[in-house]
Amino acid sequence: MYIGDWMGRAALYWPDRLAVVDAAKGEAGRFTYHQMNERANRLANWLRRQVGLGKGERVGMVALNGVEYLDAFFACGKLGAIFVPFNWRLRPRELADLINLTTPRILIYSDEFQEGIAQVKPEFPSVTHYLHLEGDGITGCQHYEKILLAAPNDPVTTESVNEEDIVCLLFTGGTTGLPKAARISYRMIAWNTLNTILHELDRDDVTITHTPMFHTGGLLVYTLPLLTIGGTVVILRRWDPEEMLQLIEREWVTMFFCVPTQYQQMLQSPCFKTADFSSVRFLTSGGAPLPVPLIKAWRTVHDVPFKQGFGMTEFGPGVFSMEPEFAVSKAGSIGRPNFFVEARLVDEHNRPMPAGEVGELVLRGPSMCSGYFNDPQASAEAVDAEGWFHTGDLARVDADGFYYIVDRKKDMFISGGENVYPAEIEKVLYEHPAVAQCAVVGAPHEKWGEVGAAYVVLKPGAALTAGDLIGFLSDLLATYKVPKHIQFIEGLPLSPAGKILKRELRKSFNIQEETK
Repeated sequence: MYIGDWMGRAALYWPDRLAVVDAAKGEAGRFTYHQMNERANRLANWLRRQVGLGKGERVGMVALNGVEYLDAFFACGKLGAIFVPFNWRLRPRELADLINLTTPRILIYSDEFQEGIAQVKPEFPSVTHYLHLEGDGITGCQHYEKILLAAPNDPVTTESVNEEDIVCLLFTGGTTGLPKAARISYRMIAWNTLNTILHELDRDDVTITHTPMFHTGGLLVYTLPLLTIGGTVVILRRWDPEEMLQLIEREWVTMFFCVPTQYQQMLQSPCFKTADFSSVRFLTSGGAPLPVPLIKAWRTVHDVPFKQGFGMTEFGPGVFSMEPEFAVSKAGSIGRPNFFVEARLVDEHNRPMPAGEVGELVLRGPSMCSGYFNDPQASAEAVDAEGWFHTGDLARVDADGFYYIVDRKKDMFISGGENVYPAEIEKVLYEHPAVAQCAVVGAPHEKWGEVGAAYVVLKPGAALTAGDLIGFLSDLLATYKVPKHIQFIEGLPLSPAGKILKRELRKSFNIQEETK
């Protein structure tokens, strides 16, 4: 079957439509589908003729967001090669470990990361070629734009590519040891695109890609589905709430995805009240439950519908979605499974759980990844004998079929024999008018085993004591759920995708204020 050459087909069907706006490049960063296909052909020709890159070989990238991510992805599709974007927040030593795990033949990088790459360059012998996006770079490196200009624009396709071939590797969060590289197939992307179109997209949509493009949220949530149907993707080089608000107005953005912390940052921006949201059809939130007070605060100023979604690197990422009309009545829900996704909840013995009971969320369907790269043990452990992928998320489903994430299995802690779900406590914390952001983790306790430790960021100008907050929670939660430690901090540690890094909070319980 024909699959893989996205821009070749797009240039045939809608060549003159605006495909990509790379905001950091100004007017020079606006590309039609015809131009995107030309860029992908030129890079693919250079990779084939100068590097000798073949089907199944890897192309690595360490860069801030830009059109070059899409050049590399689409060129790999034309060649049957595999695109491997690396987390640019990694230390040089961590980057070297992942490069040696995935053994790319070529590494493309932006200037910000040149020094770190130079430090460890001798340690990854698989890399024979380097491309620098802005200049000449390290010794032996070539200039990206120069090779694009010099390479021929001859069409490139690889007839042997099929739907089960792997087009990219995306790394999971990696809470222990090395992150795992999920194998993303053409089949996975095609079914995810179909799910996304059915529930959310149309050809006239314009979105902003601000999540790092080494992340599934940046590459697969809306970017590829929209570029498959002829829409427009605006690329923000790096998250900035003020620039985000300006681009929404300037580019007539119709929909976009953010995590709750980013919606909070935009709400607090001085540009928020005057921003023009008249073009926006809906907003999507994912990564964590969206606090109802945050929805209300947004809609008081901009009456735009909110959708809640859920996805992950290994599945989808379009797994659940919720229509805007349920944003309030089903607040806190991730919605219902997308059209071609099967979901259920199971207990520790893999037995299905009834509605209302908490169990592990397991998923089945064609938008599942093909295991992990060079890790057969982890691949086998993730999927059971019946083909269900075990997410590690604890959830419940109501009588109407709406799912609610209770917490991660690893985030749940046991206090005095009772299961405690930090997400439930965080939901109540967000109801306090002084709380801007919060996170709850389990802290060791001599008597109870573990107790809650809450890290709280206050809204600008707000004043609150630990005792005040404990009193507020005590009126709304059972005693064993009320955190015994409260620490006020200026900001929470965030991942590049804007998710709160609870593992960083767990490393040290430096409690400044404590209640017994």
